[in-house]
Amino acid sequence: MGASQSARTEHEFQDLADRTGFSLEQIGNLNKRFRQLSKNEETLSRQDLASISALDNNPLRAQIINAFFDKRNLRQNEAGTVQVIGFEEFLMVMSHFRPAPMHITEEEREKLRREKLRFVFNMHDTDSDGTITLEEYRRAVEELLSKAGTIGQETAKAIADAAMLEVASTTRGKMEPDEFYEGITFENFLQVWLCIQYSIQ
Repeated sequence: MGASQSARTEHEFQDLADRTGFSLEQIGNLNKRFRQLSKNEETLSRQDLASISALDNNPLRAQIINAFFDKRNLRQNEAGTVQVIGFEEFLMVMSHFRPAPMHITEEEREKLRREKLRFVFNMHDTDSDGTITLEEYRRAVEELLSKAGTIGQETAKAIADAAMLEVASTTRGKMEPDEFYEGITFENFLQVWLCIQYSIQ
C-alpha cells in the first residue's frame, strides 16, 4: 500500500512539475509548506494564508492573498473566486513567482512574461471586468504609498491620477484635461510595460 501511494504521489508530482516548471524537489518543499499552512488539511483558506507573519507588513498583503483564490490565476479561464484551494491550485499561483528558466526560446520567454504580467494585472483588476479603473488604481497606489507613512492620502491620490493620465497619453495619445479615461486594459498594460522596458535598455 505504502509503495503504491508513494508511486502515485511521485507520478502526480511529475505531472505538476511538467505543468508548473517547478522541479520535483521544489514541489516536495512546496507541498510541505502547503501542509504546514493548511494544518495537514487537503485545502487552504484565506485565513491560513493570513497567518503568514512575513506578509504582515506588506502593503500588498490583501492582493497577494486574494490572488490565490482568483479563478483567473488558477488557469480556469473564468472570473470569480473560490473559497479554498488545493495543493495543485496553490502551485499554479506560486508558479507566477518562479523565475524564468535559463534555457528557453524567446517565444517561451515572451509567453511566460505575458502570463506574469496578466497575474499582476489581475491583482489590481479587483472586480474582474478586464480593466483597472482609476478607482482601483488609486486604491492600489494609496495602499502602497500611504502605508509607508511618509505620504498622505491626498498626495497618493494625486500621484495615482497623474500616473493614470500618463498611461492614457501613452496608450491613446494626447488627452484633453476634461476628457475621461475609463482605465487600463490588459493590452494597455502590456503597451506601457513595453515602453518601460525599451526606455531601460
